[in-house]
Amino acid sequence: MRILVTEPLSENGVELLRRHFQVDVREDLATGGLAEAIAPYDALIVRSQTRVTPEVLAAAENLKVVARAGIGLDNVDVEAATRRGVMVVNAPQSNIISAAEHTVALLLAQARNIPQADAALRRGEWARERFQGVELSGKTLGVVGVGRVGSMVAHRALAFGMRVIAFDPFVPRDRAREMGVELMPTLEAVLVQSDFVTIHLPRTPETEGMIGERELALVKPGARLVNTARGGIVDEDALARALKDGRLAGVALDVFDQEPVTEHQLFEFEQAVLTPHLGASTVEAQDKAGTAIAEMVRLALTGEFVPYAVNVSAGTEVPDAVRPFLSLAEELGAILNGLAEGAIRSIDCEYLGRIAEVDTRMLTLAALKGALAGVVHEPVSFVNAPVIAAERGIALSETKSTVGRDYVNLVSLRAETEVGEVAVAGTLVGKRDGERLVQVFDFDVDMAPARHMTFFLYEDRPGVIGKVGTVLGDARVNIAGAQVARKGAGGLALMAVTTDTHIPQAVLDGIATEIGADQVRQVTLPR
Repeated sequence: MRILVTEPLSENGVELLRRHFQVDVREDLATGGLAEAIAPYDALIVRSQTRVTPEVLAAAENLKVVARAGIGLDNVDVEAATRRGVMVVNAPQSNIISAAEHTVALLLAQARNIPQADAALRRGEWARERFQGVELSGKTLGVVGVGRVGSMVAHRALAFGMRVIAFDPFVPRDRAREMGVELMPTLEAVLVQSDFVTIHLPRTPETEGMIGERELALVKPGARLVNTARGGIVDEDALARALKDGRLAGVALDVFDQEPVTEHQLFEFEQAVLTPHLGASTVEAQDKAGTAIAEMVRLALTGEFVPYAVNVSAGTEVPDAVRPFLSLAEELGAILNGLAEGAIRSIDCEYLGRIAEVDTRMLTLAALKGALAGVVHEPVSFVNAPVIAAERGIALSETKSTVGRDYVNLVSLRAETEVGEVAVAGTLVGKRDGERLVQVFDFDVDMAPARHMTFFLYEDRPGVIGKVGTVLGDARVNIAGAQVARKGAGGLALMAVTTDTHIPQAVLDGIATEIGADQVRQVTLPR
């Protein structure tokens, strides 16, 4: 079998692969020509620069696995790969320490003006007064996203004597207290108190532009901001204006909305510390990523179970009775998390009917993976999902009964949150095992899961459906389908709406006001 490597991979990783396979290293293909060259290869190993597009995958006649030597998968079309039966794997635990340490390095570089002072001295300037800095000790650090990297940054900041506050609606308060972190109810509460703000979130439709003009207007005068997570979370235009106006004393970015970048408006500001996506660029991280990804590729090409597969349904070692339910379980987990209000404390996975007769542990992991995806910094795999859940204090349980209720097979998930319980259930129907969502909260529904789903809880009365349609129409959001479930006339009702695109938060707020909704929950499935 042949393996194509298009970006630098550690020597240990390449050597491991060459013991078993033919390995061609073609770094020139990272920037073009991959579709023309990919046909004879069984595996493709990339880092962050190579774009694995549907066009590349269509030309990959023999491809069995795409491997990303690192955490992020922004440059790999996982959906297109899954449709073609190509496994996608990554190295989710390779650069966590490196990313946390780079964040701290940028915090210190900003606080003490290290890059600026170094550049001035090299120009022959001895400017001690000009580059007077500030101490970290006694300052407040606001951590936005307390995942694995965010929690490591918080731990290191505490060692500097900083007060650490955080916003992460998916972290229970008990877990935050164990870390020595004060959990804030809103992002705004973090911004108005922090001397330094650091971001550790994935880039999703919900987090894109999360910190913009309005949010930057809330920060303390003289505050500083660091982003080593993903570009696009911070509005870079608004960031430049905040620096120009003197609202921010400094920024440090390791990631940008568009990468690579060699010209940018932030380059004009001396108080901006900018690095070219170096969070994972350490000898240790690259060696760990290279050896881990090489082992995943070996397992994939020899037909063994691949623990770091992010689309395990494309693999070969899942029992036949379980495989059709994997995607359903993962989607139910994502829907459960989207419906939950407050941090999830526990998830119970219940299997009813014939599915209860088989080993369902893989389905439970799939549900957990779905519930965690999009709320943590790194992609979630079947290996790191239990670790991440344990770190966040999420208990996981599984119950089974061969006695079905209304369906031959039923997968039901129930989560306990800090403010109550939430439930969702689904099944497969027909010869093609079509996925159906059959319970949301405690309402019976019958709908196919869609990428963009929004659920409204409100008091049943005439005219509500029309009002929702009108507001969405005015916002040019096309409705793909809608369904209403209720317990009785005039009581609490649930409206489930699927749309072609994500609904902006301002539009959702307008609908909630218009119909007097008790709750509005928008769920975007990672397809």
